[in-house]
This record gives sequence, structure tokens and C-alpha cells, in this order.
Amino acid sequence: MHRDSVGAAELRLDRGRDRVRLQGAPRLPDRRHVIDVDAEFRHPTRVAATIAAVTDFDARLAGLERDLAAQGERVLDLCTRTVESYFDLDQEKARAVIAADDEVDRIDVELERRSVPLLGLGVTDEHRIREVLTIVKVNNELERIADSAVVVAEHVLEQGSLPERIPPTFRVMANSVLGVLRDSVRAMARKDAALARQVLLFDDTIERFKREILLHAQEQVALGHFSVHFAFRLMAVVKALERIADHCTNICEQVIYLRSGFIVRHRPEGWSEPAAPDA
Repeated sequence: MHRDSVGAAELRLDRGRDRVRLQGAPRLPDRRHVIDVDAEFRHPTRVAATIAAVTDFDARLAGLERDLAAQGERVLDLCTRTVESYFDLDQEKARAVIAADDEVDRIDVELERRSVPLLGLGVTDEHRIREVLTIVKVNNELERIADSAVVVAEHVLEQGSLPERIPPTFRVMANSVLGVLRDSVRAMARKDAALARQVLLFDDTIERFKREILLHAQEQVALGHFSVHFAFRLMAVVKALERIADHCTNICEQVIYLRSGFIVRHRPEGWSEPAAPDA
């Protein structure tokens, strides 16, 4: 290298513990001839570290996804049993539901504790990051669904008997909510955005069921067939079922976000297919 090409500065190699650096003028007139010796030295190490981080990330993520799917099935079973306990007035089954909620809570905390550290591994792939965020949010929704199931079970313990003329729509609503939950758990486990969209379209139906049950309860109270006390308890259970459906909606919105990156919550017009990008 000619002295005139670098000016009056002296060029030398500075050898450190983990670096070899070219000291001297920071720039050459023709930048094509500048070589960052330090970067060349470190590059293989950086690549190896990045590959190791991604491999570790993917392995831990796969474990979380398996455990989240198992949590979904656990919560579905809990809700199925709590609905059965209500219609059968099975207090033993209701107590089992309340006791089983402790396991759901324990796994909820465990999954969150395992999820958050993944964001510190340095993985920058957008889809992988969305997967972690989805696990954290869906995990929280499942825990809240279990809490609503406990509310129903507690009403079973406090309620002596059901009237003979329980609203037929109530049974339809309860079974529909279980179906919505089942599809939401499947959509989550399979990352099935198409199934998730179908669940979102069912949201208005659940709301319509709730309004019909409310009107029926008011009529039955006026006719003397329902006590005011029972009517209030019935509506408390209906609201718990509605909350389960609402949390299912949130789960499905997260599945759509995971697959497309499209955020559909808080949209006043409800769900709609995102417009295709301009060509």
C-alpha cells in the first residue's frame, strides 16, 4: 500500500485478546480497498452463535406449542364438565371442576415464565416473534376461560334445583359455546386461520342467544314460573358462557394475527378479510 494513499498516518496491526484490528487512517480515498479485519475475524463466530440461538429458540418454542395445545384440551374438558354439572345438578362434578382450575392456573404461570425469555435470545424473525406473542396471549385467554367455568360450577353448588321450564335456548347456547371453544382450541393447535375466521363469524349468534334467554327469563318471572332469585342466577351463568365465547374470539384473532400479521381486534366493523396489497 502506497504511503500517499493513506496520508501521513501510520498503519499497523493491533493484536488484542480476541481481535486483530487495522489501526491508522479510518478511511482510504477509495473505500473499495478498505478491509475491516475485526469484522472478518468475528464473522464466523457471529454466524455460529446466531444459528445456535435460532435452534434453541425453535426447540423451546415447539415445546411451548405442545404444552399450550394440551392446556387448550384441558380447559375444553373443564368447560364440558361444568356445563354437564349445571344441567345434571351434579355438585360432585362441580367441585371437581373448581379443584381442577388450580392445575390450569399452575400451567398458565409456567407457560408464561417459559415464553418471555425466548424474546431475549436475539431472534429477529417476525413470524417467530409473533408465535411467542401468540402463545402468551392465548395462554392468558385459556386461563380466563377456566375462571368462567369455575363461576358456573360455583352456581351449581349454590343452586338447589332447576325449574322444569328452563329456557330451551339456554341449552342451545351452552352447547354452542362448547362448540366454539372446541373449534378455537383446534384452530390454535393447527394454526388454522380459516377455522379461526369461521369462529369469529359465530360471535353474533351467541349474542342473539343471550338476548333471547333474557327476554324469556323476564317473561317467566312475570308469569310466576321463575323466581327473581333464579332469574338472576340464570343470567349470571349466561354471562359466564358469553365470556367464554368472547375469550374464544380473542384466541381466534390471535391465530389470524399469527398467520397473517393482520390485527383484527378493536375493529368497529368486526372481522373482514384484509384487502390485498396494491400491485
